[in-house]
Amino acid sequence: MLTQVQIDQFNRDGYLVIDDVVDTATRAAVEAEYAELMATLYDTWHAKRLVPAATPGIGFWQMLDVAYRGGFDWYQPLDISLPHADITAQTPMHIGPAVFNMATHPRLLDIIESLIGPELTSNPIQHVRIKPPEDRVAEDEIRAHIIATDWHQDKGVTLESADETEMVTVWLAITDATVENGCLQVKPGMRDEMLPHCTLKQTGITDTYLPKDGAVPTPVKAGGAVIFHPLTPHSSLSNTSDGYRWSFDLRYNVTGQSTGRDQFPSFVARSRSDPETELRDWKVWRDMWKDAKIQLSQSEHIPQHRWPSDGPYCA
Repeated sequence: MLTQVQIDQFNRDGYLVIDDVVDTATRAAVEAEYAELMATLYDTWHAKRLVPAATPGIGFWQMLDVAYRGGFDWYQPLDISLPHADITAQTPMHIGPAVFNMATHPRLLDIIESLIGPELTSNPIQHVRIKPPEDRVAEDEIRAHIIATDWHQDKGVTLESADETEMVTVWLAITDATVENGCLQVKPGMRDEMLPHCTLKQTGITDTYLPKDGAVPTPVKAGGAVIFHPLTPHSSLSNTSDGYRWSFDLRYNVTGQSTGRDQFPSFVARSRSDPETELRDWKVWRDMWKDAKIQLSQSEHIPQHRWPSDGPYCA
């Protein structure tokens, strides 16, 4: 649980940086799960003659780098959510036991419980972020999960149904996040209003409404996290290092409230009042996403946020 000093700081500044949120074993299991996934993807790409055969001892980062330099998409098969559009029954994504154990880690849930209470739902607005050095990024790449993320508020990328939802974001570092490799930066100070966003390349706060100064970088060691309020403006710095930076965005809201993307599956991660409602089987979570993918692939497109690209604040 958080101390009262930490809770007061969160309520004042809108964010916290906390070390050692998940243990080394949990992080290592995630790394191993992704290494196995990447090896499978790499074999598939090799069968299509997109990459050379894997050499003995080649690891996750080397395979990812070969794939990225090859110019074909590797991101969506590694992500833990569906894309914003063009969902088909074959759209890839990843849900596995190590990711599930990370998202339901007791210390992580203790921290969130300290901020929004004991009835916690795992929110489906979640992503893996594996960001390459920016000098290797294709000129037409605009996805916030891969390049520097524009300033935004997390409630700004939900639908209006979640405007009254009590929600917290956990930005969990798998590798060290530094200023050089593109850690988060925030604009401290609790805010009680949604700032206008615009969808041009990414969905972000328009320059007119963005506070002009006071950005604070939030470097954090692997296993630590940046916890922030959904109205706290934040972005990421550019990755100017020569290595990849890896993190996960995980969100939690009070159970029974809208997730802001209710077409995607959520689950009860903790319930002090009714523990039997907690999801404890990762396969159920995986199957929930499979069912949602099939349903969404056969349905009319549902927007994932509320901002038009031609809004008056986009001029």
